[in-house]
Amino acid sequence: MKAIIYTVIVFSVGLFSYLHGLTPAQVVSLTVFTGFIAGTLLFWQFRLTFAFLGMTILIALGLIDIPHIIEFAGLDIILFLVGMMIVIGYLEERHFFEHLVTSVLAFVGNRPRLIMSLLLCFSALFAALVDEVTSILFMTTTMLHITSRQRLRAAPFVIMLVFATNIGSSATVVGNPIGVIIALRGGLTFSDFLRMAAPISLVCLVLTILLCLWYFRKDIKKLGEGTVEMETECAITDTDESSVRMNLLVPWIIFLGTIGSLVMHAKIESWLHLQKNAMLLGTSFMAAGVVLLLERERARELVERRVDWWTLSFFILLFASVGTLKLVGTTTVIAKGLLKLTGGSPITIFLGITWATGALTSVLDNVLAVATFIPIIGDLKALGLDTTSCWWGMLFGGTLLGNMTIIGSTANIVAIGMLERRGLGAISMKEWILPGAIVSLSTGILATVLLWWRLF
Repeated sequence: MKAIIYTVIVFSVGLFSYLHGLTPAQVVSLTVFTGFIAGTLLFWQFRLTFAFLGMTILIALGLIDIPHIIEFAGLDIILFLVGMMIVIGYLEERHFFEHLVTSVLAFVGNRPRLIMSLLLCFSALFAALVDEVTSILFMTTTMLHITSRQRLRAAPFVIMLVFATNIGSSATVVGNPIGVIIALRGGLTFSDFLRMAAPISLVCLVLTILLCLWYFRKDIKKLGEGTVEMETECAITDTDESSVRMNLLVPWIIFLGTIGSLVMHAKIESWLHLQKNAMLLGTSFMAAGVVLLLERERARELVERRVDWWTLSFFILLFASVGTLKLVGTTTVIAKGLLKLTGGSPITIFLGITWATGALTSVLDNVLAVATFIPIIGDLKALGLDTTSCWWGMLFGGTLLGNMTIIGSTANIVAIGMLERRGLGAISMKEWILPGAIVSLSTGILATVLLWWRLF
């Protein structure tokens, strides 16, 4: 049945694009990309197979070459993830996150709804202060420790953390790569984000927490049933508190140093006269280098075991595949078609850009979705239109609607990759799509209304 659905989707997109006058290169690139995405959504466990086969077709037909694969592959994102995964692996092997879990449980007690609410708030806060990828790496690892010790299925809890992470990433410039892009292209400042984006992000987070507590109420109840047992286990194993603190001293220094450097990266770049966001990569490299130095003879083993090469390979091929659409002009045709549907009304243009970005985000990486519309907004501005609302619409369309599907955001893919790599099960599109639709559509509509109220 899935194979039939896959064939129908790919054939329909190819035929539709041909009938609407796309060039042969554009038709083929869009059809191959559709096969890539449809295969990923319908056969998630074989996603890397579809990625490699899709890129093989694009290369064989001459639609993309090696230099452009390298250009579109997003190596800055990949290298940042490699460094952070090494750091996370080191902290986990030092039982750093177990200590955090124990501390939280000791403070909160057997109140599962409060525990989950706090974890969701931490996910959003870390995403806003650092970035969504770092937040989901830290918080998913913490959550997996909780679910593993209580023998609970981790998937529902990971889904909730992803929702909160994506929402929190919209609050500041550094929360999401698209925030940086929008700030630079739209001439927006960090203060602008705090004034406009942060309050809306906070309101959406509150709504998300309430929706998660309702939708996942049965899973959260099970979390409370295992809390007492877990607290007892922690109390037995952590007999020498002073010894535990000494063993965690270096991990705490690395953790706080990494977080602090990421938060301060913009100021460090200004002091050292570096390129924008250079210290994001620099921090990841520095922290990973320190960890590997501390590990010495175990350094290679740490890199081989803790870096999720499967997920990173998927990212590279995904970015390169979407880059092919841009290279042959397919994304330009799509963007211009969507622009015509909005007419000339500022409110209609705002709504069209917001939800078109969200629609693309749900099936693409949000960075690539936003990049598709930036030239269009530039054209609108050249025509004398006020495009301020469009920048904010793209921000929330690209972050909140990223919760719709399992590939809507980098955080989604990273979290699912961590779950699968540890043998803790998988998350299917069927399991994700309903809560994802509830949260993304509810928060998307709320953010749209609040933006409309403040901007028009």
